[in-house]
Amino acid sequence: MTQTIPSVQLGSTGPRVGRIGLGAMGMSGMYGPASEVESVATVHAALDSGANLIDTGDFYGMGHNEMLIGRAIAERPRDEVVLSVKFGAMRGPDGAFVGTDGRPAAVRNFLSYSLQRLGVDHIDVYRLARLDPNVPIEDTIGAIAELVQAGYVRHIGLSEVGPDTIRRAAAVHPIVDLQIEYSLISRGIEDAIAPTCRELGIGITAYGVLSRGLLSDSVRPGTTFAPTDFRAHSPRFQGENLDRNMRLVDALGEIARARGVSVAQLAIAWVLTRGADIVPILGARTTARWAETVGALDITLTAAELAAIEAAVPADQVAGERYASAQMAMLDSER
Repeated sequence: MTQTIPSVQLGSTGPRVGRIGLGAMGMSGMYGPASEVESVATVHAALDSGANLIDTGDFYGMGHNEMLIGRAIAERPRDEVVLSVKFGAMRGPDGAFVGTDGRPAAVRNFLSYSLQRLGVDHIDVYRLARLDPNVPIEDTIGAIAELVQAGYVRHIGLSEVGPDTIRRAAAVHPIVDLQIEYSLISRGIEDAIAPTCRELGIGITAYGVLSRGLLSDSVRPGTTFAPTDFRAHSPRFQGENLDRNMRLVDALGEIARARGVSVAQLAIAWVLTRGADIVPILGARTTARWAETVGALDITLTAAELAAIEAAVPADQVAGERYASAQMAMLDSER
């Protein structure tokens, strides 16, 4: 394997991973159709570049994503891949999200299916996708800890939870990372969540770094999305909200052009400056997008450029919540 990107340790107790990781959700229809051939090629390109952290969820495409990743890594040495898997989100046959199940018995059940679909004997980082309001986090983490003892899981992570839940989980078992949205226009973790993670030696795997494509060249004012596309239901991509947000992106684009880089690369580079304990997870679906992503690692931003970037995209000027109201209500991190 040709190593082209540096690696960092995930939290104080986790594995070493590439400085950026690959998020696979978009390969299973969340942003419209995706080519399986190109998706597999993108996984291989990420691994070849040194990005060994591959993030999936058992509910992405109702199992499709795990099977796809399983096929993509089947011929690779198992120790070349750090598999991060989210579980617990329940979906109906129409694709609707209908709740979260963090009961200990459900944890063991979800894991069994994930191991089968991925074709592996262990998951590297296992995490509940959303806090189950009916199950104490101690019970869920305790169940995963038993799976760690049994050898089916290597490390435990968290997803979209707030400081109190982070502390309660860490009191049960070491937590290697918190997966949570973080970008120029989603900066809610900065006040309390990131400091809590740093206090406890917990890394952050940041998703939504490009804000579902908003911080890129793929969305323009008036863009419409298919009903199956996540963005068709995201407030930030609707009507006047989209127009207002695009004005922020255009301001960022002026800085990107002056540097000779893409808006997406500039947005990734900004997140990379926020600390070595933050590992961006990028949802590339093509090898070309992955190559663009890797290019962000070569960008060094000066203090003046960072100030200009943050002035161009003030967090308090972003229009619309990051999820629809029903999904926002499920986020412990937003309470």
